[in-house]
Amino acid sequence: MNWISNFVRPKINSLFSRREVPENLWSKCPECGTMLFHRELKDNLNVCTSCDHHMAITPRERFTALFDNGTFAEIKVPAPITDPLHFRDQKKYPDRMKAAQRETGEPEAMLVARGEIGRTPIVAAAQDFSFMGGSMGMFVGNAIIAAAEAAVKAKVPLILFSAAGGARMQEGILSLMQMPRTTVAVEMLKEAGLPYIVVLTHPTTGGVTASYAMLGDIHIAEPNALICFAGPRVIEQTIREKLPEGFQRAEYLLDHGMLDRVTHRKALRDELITIVRMLTGRGPAVKGDLPPPDPAGEEVKADTGKKTAAAPSPDAEKQPAGAAKG
Repeated sequence: MNWISNFVRPKINSLFSRREVPENLWSKCPECGTMLFHRELKDNLNVCTSCDHHMAITPRERFTALFDNGTFAEIKVPAPITDPLHFRDQKKYPDRMKAAQRETGEPEAMLVARGEIGRTPIVAAAQDFSFMGGSMGMFVGNAIIAAAEAAVKAKVPLILFSAAGGARMQEGILSLMQMPRTTVAVEMLKEAGLPYIVVLTHPTTGGVTASYAMLGDIHIAEPNALICFAGPRVIEQTIREKLPEGFQRAEYLLDHGMLDRVTHRKALRDELITIVRMLTGRGPAVKGDLPPPDPAGEEVKADTGKKTAAAPSPDAEKQPAGAAKG
């Protein structure tokens, strides 16, 4: 009995026991509630396959989908002073930074890179909303300046993807100073005659909207993105009136002349390629490449041609020798 209970029964239970499933295999769409398999969601660029809701996407995932073959080179951003105000609320500011770095795997809220889209060189910068709400601090200001300087040096366009809740309160007035600093960076691009394209993603609010996010030559937004300075809840509480349906959403702003385009994320790369090549005076983008010539096949054709030219024709052999001279 001991042998059965100690060996046979555990063996049978292990064969038929339920396997543990990782928790991150499925994601729930916040809009329609559909459960989405992680690979399917990733292949669709974090867009719900059921309702087309655009979920958050990290800068690295965005750049992988944007640049040719997913290849890009990061541009180093000067590191600012850590915790200049010694700010503390429920947690110390450095502790919040370390927690955000562990959660996202990124040093800060913006990534800057250079690469090619449709064989057109560009510099791109993208904010990460999962890093302290993508808040604009001194690092973000340094990142935009570094991106603008790199674009001016290489004489290429700058594309910026915004996603932020506004200025970072832990840096106080120093975060608000990034508004004029980034405005000067954008002016550098304009003086150099280089395109500056802004893609506004959900959400883009506060001081970010009041500065570099709305200074582009062309403004594109993802569907249903919230774009505003003060949020709709704050406005409703202030004016004590109900706001119109879709107020401050991308489609509403497009109808009222604040945006140039509202583009689906899966169509965004092709649209950016078209706009960038148009603004830089280039021709239409090459959609595909012809296969390279086969060297072995070329050699075979050359050898065959030589042999054909050297071989005498059958009629020439039958023709009398004097006929040729006559």
